[in-house]
Amino acid sequence: MRRQEYLRPLFAGRPDRVGRDRLEILTALISGPSFDPIFRPEVIAIPRGHAIYRWECVVQGCERTRTGGSDLCSEHQRQWTRDSGHGVGRAAFVSAAQGLDRRAGAEEAICRICPERPAAGNDLGLCQRHVSRWAARKGEGEDSGSFAAWVSGEPACPGYGRCGAVVCPNLADSPLGLCAWHGSRYRRDGRPGDAAMPHNWWQQYERFGKTVPIGYGDQAAFQDWCAAVIAQPWPGQINLRGLRPLVRAEIQWGLSVHTRRTRPSRWDLVRIRSLVTTCRRLEVDSLVDFDFERVDSGSAAIAKEILHELRLVYFTPEQARDAGFLETEHFGVLFPHRLSHLDLTGIPQRWLRDLTWDHLADLLRSPRCPRSAGPVDNLRRAAVELGTFLEVDAPGGGHDPAALREEHAQRFVADQRHRERDGLPSLAVKRMDGTASIVTTVTRSVVFNAVRKLMRGALDSGAVERLGLDREFIIAFPSAGAATGRTARRPFPDEVARALADEANLAELAATHDASDNGARDIWETTVITGRRIGEVIKVRWDCIGRYGGLAMFWHDQTKVGNYDVAIRIPERLYGILAERQRKTLDRFTARYGHRPTGAQRAGLALFPTTYRSHDGTASLTHQWFYSRFRPWVDAMDLGHYVPHQARHTLATNLLRHGATLTHIRRYLGQVSDRMAEHYVHLTSSDLENVLQHVWVAGPGTAQPGELLAGDAAPLTRQQAQALAIDLSRRSTPAEGGFCTFQPVVSGGACPWNLDCHNCDKFVLSGADLLYWRRKREQWRLLAEGAPDDATADYLHRHFEPTARAIDGLEKALAGLGLLEDALALDLRKPQDYFHRVWSTAFRATDLADAGNDEESEYSGYSDTSTIEDISPEEDVA
Repeated sequence: MRRQEYLRPLFAGRPDRVGRDRLEILTALISGPSFDPIFRPEVIAIPRGHAIYRWECVVQGCERTRTGGSDLCSEHQRQWTRDSGHGVGRAAFVSAAQGLDRRAGAEEAICRICPERPAAGNDLGLCQRHVSRWAARKGEGEDSGSFAAWVSGEPACPGYGRCGAVVCPNLADSPLGLCAWHGSRYRRDGRPGDAAMPHNWWQQYERFGKTVPIGYGDQAAFQDWCAAVIAQPWPGQINLRGLRPLVRAEIQWGLSVHTRRTRPSRWDLVRIRSLVTTCRRLEVDSLVDFDFERVDSGSAAIAKEILHELRLVYFTPEQARDAGFLETEHFGVLFPHRLSHLDLTGIPQRWLRDLTWDHLADLLRSPRCPRSAGPVDNLRRAAVELGTFLEVDAPGGGHDPAALREEHAQRFVADQRHRERDGLPSLAVKRMDGTASIVTTVTRSVVFNAVRKLMRGALDSGAVERLGLDREFIIAFPSAGAATGRTARRPFPDEVARALADEANLAELAATHDASDNGARDIWETTVITGRRIGEVIKVRWDCIGRYGGLAMFWHDQTKVGNYDVAIRIPERLYGILAERQRKTLDRFTARYGHRPTGAQRAGLALFPTTYRSHDGTASLTHQWFYSRFRPWVDAMDLGHYVPHQARHTLATNLLRHGATLTHIRRYLGQVSDRMAEHYVHLTSSDLENVLQHVWVAGPGTAQPGELLAGDAAPLTRQQAQALAIDLSRRSTPAEGGFCTFQPVVSGGACPWNLDCHNCDKFVLSGADLLYWRRKREQWRLLAEGAPDDATADYLHRHFEPTARAIDGLEKALAGLGLLEDALALDLRKPQDYFHRVWSTAFRATDLADAGNDEESEYSGYSDTSTIEDISPEEDVA
């Protein structure tokens, strides 16, 4: 259905009220305080530098208008065409170009002597009559220095009234009743009606104050020409004179509302004037009746966007429901990169369409309103699939809900599974190119889950009783699971990873698939090196990099997990790539807007800005834009089907192979839990051997093994735990209840202290030994409690005090990393326990002993969020 068709049924019962009621609505809105007064007059004058409807040349100080859809005037466009052939960049050209004065006659001026006559196109500011008189005086030897005195003594001549062209607000410059521009246009059009003034009309009539008679061959033809001729295209002017009242109000409303959009599309004044001229020529009453095929595509796009705004004005939510569509903006919701309109007319049954509308409306009103349009589209698809099937299979086309039974729902389920199994097309859903969509495991799962939600929602809301739906029909729809048919992404195979990082292939990505150099290669290299999500890279701001303490850092938002303005270390090569992209972005801003951005503007700029629906450089490129470049690039290399997100899996697996822990990976990649991090980590048996590491604390024989704490142990904060993390490559050898770090012993030498490990300062405790030492502590406590006298008990407590402090430090370290519960789950140290993540992070023993002494450590809980953050593994991966 054509979009304007949605606007027709509003007053279907009283067609005589349609135009009048809509005009009353728009008139009230245009007169309101929220309406921009610039757009109220019939002749709209757009000021210079307008943010949305900018019409002047982009060169700083240039007063001339843009030309041919360009941002430059005709003269600067000619200069740029010449200079670009010599290798001059656009930003350099715009910065160096000199502004030009406005051409003479670019706007109407009044004669400085005659207030009722227009000035001719000259620097004197005189009407044509006084230009002739001054020329005659100069011919008689009049000194040009007496011009001011001559002007003050000249009498004013009466004017000729307004221009006879209906659309023209200017003064006529001759007795014919036309301004200079329309007089010239009249001659170019072949003088319809043959309107003419007498020969020597000045000498015979006007000099004596007589009315100049006008002769016509066909006066009606002349008047028709005056009514149909277009308006003069003054710079920055939109002339709405001659339009029908309703269509004029609709255009005024559309122009004003368009400026309020967060990301308005570009509306050139030339396209707007073309739309206005067509409406005037065809005598259009309303844009609802407008034929989009009568204008160019740019003007048609403007008309469609205005119609979208009019739907929000002309229709209440209840009227939209009756018309068969839903506007999300009626509920204050506008999904990213989507219009507000949601067409539901593809659902044949009125009861099912209304049920779908009510369910969507409740969803949009609820606190669980989705962040994207995916759930809404899924529900609409499911309702269309069900409705189309019922129209074919159910009695009466499914229009009577009371006639539907369990077998109808079961046949729909069987039909969907049959189409999934055999790869058959959908009954109703079409692709963008008009071909039928193929039912897959994912689409079938989406349909099943959405239909089940829709029907169970009707059951809960009481709509089932109102419609007379059979309960067995409702419960017959199965749940398919949100992720049916989906498997985890694999890392890139080695040969694919090499191909996607090859310099020649990357150059091909930039040269062939991103000829405008918008940043496809930079986005891809940043994704590969940092492991960020594609959306996190695309949406970074201009100031996303910086040096802090000499270290190159990359700042970004991990919106999926709620981490904003997070920094990670990056290699110098990537820092150089992003710094060069910063320079290009500033140059593009200068080339487009004519000036370098200020400090405040730079902070809000996107590093990878889009030119579509962006008037200030703050809108970033989209996922779709990047994928439309990435997919052809991969297909051209004939590698198979691979997606950018697999780079994230590849980096996670490489980090694990080089000694990083799941905790490190979770924090570095921005995952919500270790379970999610495991989803990105792909292990083999050989990989497990490479990640056996330790959580170590100082043993009881060290100088500062820790201090005994009363009550529960206070875990380390994330900052303290991060400070205690040590190099994962440190070597050790197992010992009873811990590990020996004395390197001669590790290398195979004899122990010089006769294996007195528990009293040795080279002995450390590991996370896997926590329960062993907890049992030791209980044994010593039992011994102290069973001592024959207080002196013996005190001796036993003092003897075990260094060990207790070491145990406390170990518990605090594990809790700070979120590993305490995992460590307590290890009953005894067994061979398989060496593969557990509590062995994954190591600490300096002396530092942990100090942490055990620190009674003022901040309590941070045992949640998985209290982990090491901002770990940069590039050096390990290299």
